[in-house]
Amino acid sequence: MTVSPLSAMAFEDRMATTEFRVSGTPHIVVEGDSCRGCTTRACVIACPAGLFVPTFDGGILFNYEQCFECGTCYLVCNTAGAISWSYPEGGSGVVFRRT
Repeated sequence: MTVSPLSAMAFEDRMATTEFRVSGTPHIVVEGDSCRGCTTRACVIACPAGLFVPTFDGGILFNYEQCFECGTCYLVCNTAGAISWSYPEGGSGVVFRRT
C-alpha cells in the first residue's frame, strides 16, 4: 500500500495548501437570533473549522469566509430555520491544491 504525500501531511500543513475563494454572497446563512433558545450549540461543537462563536446574549456569530463547505452545521442544527445552506457560486469556495 502506498501513502500519498498529501495524506501523510499534518492537518495544518494540508490547510496551508487550501485556497478560500470568498464570494460576496455567503453560501451559509445563520440566523443568530434563532439560536438564542438552543441548548445544544451543536454547530459550535461540530464545525471542523471552528467558525461558530456563541455571543454573550445567547446568539451565534458565524464567519463563512473560511468555511470548508462540509454542511455539518446544517446537518446537526436542531433549530428549524436557524441555518440555511446552498452551494457556493461558481468560482468561489474551497480550492484544494496538490503540491
